Amino acid sequence: MASIKKILEDDSRPKVPLLDMAIWIMKGNKWDSRPTNQEIVNCFIDLYHLTEEEIATFFLIQNIEDTKITFCKSPATWDELNEFLPSPPDAAPDKEGTLSYLSLINVGPVDEMEMYFAPRLNIITGDNGLGKTFIMDCAWWALTGKWIDSAALPKERRKSHKSSIAYGISGRSQRNKQTIINYDEKKKVWPRTDSTPTIPGLIVYARVDGSYAVWDPIKQYDISPAPFSFSNEEVWYGKHEGKISCIDGLLSDWIKWQDAPQKYPFNVLEDVLEKMSPPDLGVLKAGVPIRDVVNSREVPTIIHPYGEIPITNVSAGIKRIITLAYLIVWSWHEHKENAKALGSEPNSRIVIMIDEIEAHLHPKWQRTIIPALLSVQNILQQSLEIEYIISTHSPLVLASTETVFNDTQDILFHMELADNAHNVLLKPIPFFRHGTINSWLMSSIFNMRQARSQEAEHAIEEAKKLQESGTGSIFEVEKAHRDLLNTLSQDDPFWPRWIYFAESRGLEV
Repeated sequence: MASIKKILEDDSRPKVPLLDMAIWIMKGNKWDSRPTNQEIVNCFIDLYHLTEEEIATFFLIQNIEDTKITFCKSPATWDELNEFLPSPPDAAPDKEGTLSYLSLINVGPVDEMEMYFAPRLNIITGDNGLGKTFIMDCAWWALTGKWIDSAALPKERRKSHKSSIAYGISGRSQRNKQTIINYDEKKKVWPRTDSTPTIPGLIVYARVDGSYAVWDPIKQYDISPAPFSFSNEEVWYGKHEGKISCIDGLLSDWIKWQDAPQKYPFNVLEDVLEKMSPPDLGVLKAGVPIRDVVNSREVPTIIHPYGEIPITNVSAGIKRIITLAYLIVWSWHEHKENAKALGSEPNSRIVIMIDEIEAHLHPKWQRTIIPALLSVQNILQQSLEIEYIISTHSPLVLASTETVFNDTQDILFHMELADNAHNVLLKPIPFFRHGTINSWLMSSIFNMRQARSQEAEHAIEEAKKLQESGTGSIFEVEKAHRDLLNTLSQDDPFWPRWIYFAESRGLEV
């Protein structure tokens, strides 16, 4: 006690209010009824056997009114508390940001929407045209302060309302500070200045149109056009702005890395490709480069079961995975090299965003791609943390997460049209293992009544109505039977139920 007392006297720090400390320490206590302030303080004093001298020395004694306290059902989370805590005056600027929060009010297709992101895997689902890509672009802007294409605009139907984007970026210290940017209607901009809080981090964004964006906080992005945005062709063949090389390109880097004496970072690329390989074709392995006579250059090859194929001639699905693997490895390698040149430590956290992850992938590949991506971080660096923000329409992609989804690290979001059809809603939904793909299709995410063709669904619904009514004529039963014959497979599980009913109504089947 003497040493603690000495520290308090030397530092002249204010004492802790006794009631506040008691409420905080006793927040998890199981109370029989709503306790009064005095009861909470007494319980705290008894728990730690505090003497009157200790109380007077360490705590600020308040006037404790005999009011009753109602505790929340669960303790406040760190993010909820952290929003109100100031940074220590001697704390260094936070680094390595991942997105923890995004809120849109009167922006794009939504009246109001908010998302609390999970630290590892964030999956966004929803029908076409509801704004999944729009959400991804807003997430990029929140993290970087730059729009890839055109900026988001206020919702057309509610221009009289104020529009805002709020975001929270969690740095290495896990401090989550939220920033609100209001749209400037006169200047038609989202005004961010040098003083607007940002925590730069490494970001890779695979867009649905085949283009890509990479943000490295070590680099400068003040030239135009935006050097962080690459078309698919630029990723493969390179992009240069005057004397500045934005990216040498997949074809050039692949050959250069493969020829390097230590095979780095080519060995990392091979390991990533192995994890992300399609199930049927086997591991995507690099072959011996061949000469492209027309373009006078060496071209990498991929070893298929039927031979070595130039990567310029592989399928669209394999091209997309090769491109994504290359961008991840390239951005990480570039970041490490730039950090080394500046004498700083590389980031230990990355954000990888993938819009419509299933694009060009065979259903068998869709069932493996997310577990493969989650294994990438250990290939790049053991201590690396990756936050994934992924959108999908595929029940196979969602089924692939059943063995890896973790409620403490992952979250599933769903977008849907509001009842009035004038607003898009987004909300987190519990993740359930639906098992079969049919069950996923008929879940609330895809909302299909039948995992069949639309015509088959209609035929079954009409047949069910006859079964439930029990009053259908023989002619109605015959028509329903013809419709079922034209739309259902011979082994459809609906047949036994229907045949029993049809025969009971006098139809010879």
